[in-house]
This record gives sequence, structure tokens and C-alpha cells, in this order.
Amino acid sequence: MLIRRLARPMLASIFIMGGIGALKDTPNHAKGAAPLVEKATEPVRDALPEQVPTDPETLVRFDAAVKIGAGALLALGKFPRLASLLLAGSIVPTTLAAHRFWEEQDPQLRSEQQIHFLKNLGLLGGVLLAAVDTGGKPSVGYRARKSARIAKRTAKKTGAKNAKNAKMK
Repeated sequence: MLIRRLARPMLASIFIMGGIGALKDTPNHAKGAAPLVEKATEPVRDALPEQVPTDPETLVRFDAAVKIGAGALLALGKFPRLASLLLAGSIVPTTLAAHRFWEEQDPQLRSEQQIHFLKNLGLLGGVLLAAVDTGGKPSVGYRARKSARIAKRTAKKTGAKNAKNAKMK
């Protein structure tokens, strides 16, 4: 319990700070995201409703809001599994947009981008673990299977009892 109370804010802090940084410098972040946004939206642009934003600046702001909001929820322990899933969904495009080390020609820059890419990969692993963490309680699936076993056992006992009562009559 204590570990979760400490680890969640620690994990959330980088997302919150990243979201704040993206809001403070949206145009620069949008420049980095533009190639990925263009590649991702081009095949489906005509099928998207016009209310769905496709410009990089709006998407960067939306991503920043997700990072700040979900990060705060995770840090506070409110809806931690949902918050972690939102952060996982947010870090993938951020990583692909900002840390394309395979495109770098300069060995020093390539190495730096690769480190950031792997750091984000580690963060993704952390939020995925947080997303499946049940806080020490059995999962919904486990509880459903257990309830089904109990119901089956009860039905068998009830059926046997009714059969025995029917024979006595």
C-alpha cells in the first residue's frame, strides 16, 4: 500500500511536467509532431468528422491536457487504472513523434534520442503495470470466476437436495 502511494506520484510526475512543458511551448512540440500527424491522418482524413481536430497544435494541446489530467489522477490515486491507460495511450505517439532516433544522422544526437526513446519505453512499461494493478484486491475476472464456481456448487447441492426430497415424497 505504501509503495503504491509513493510510486504513483513518482511515475505521474514526468507526465505532468511533460504536459505543462507542451502547453508552454506548443508551437515547437507541434513542429515535431507534424510529420507523425500527417502520416497518421492522411489515410483517414476524409472519413473523420470535421469536429475531430487534425492540426498538430490542437493535438499537442489535447495530449498535454491528457498528460496533466491523467497524471494528476494517478498521482492522487483516483481512478489509477484508467489514468494509467490514458497515459499509456498518450506516451506512444509522443515517443514516436519526438524520439525518432533511427532518423538521426549525427551519432551523438542518435544516441541521445535512443536514450529518450528507451526511457519512454520504460515509462510505458510502468504505466501498463499500473493499469493492471488491482491494489491487492482480486481482479473482476477472478471474482466473476469465483462467483460462477460458487453458484455452480450451490446449484448442484440444491439439485441434489431437491432430488432427495422428491424421492421421500
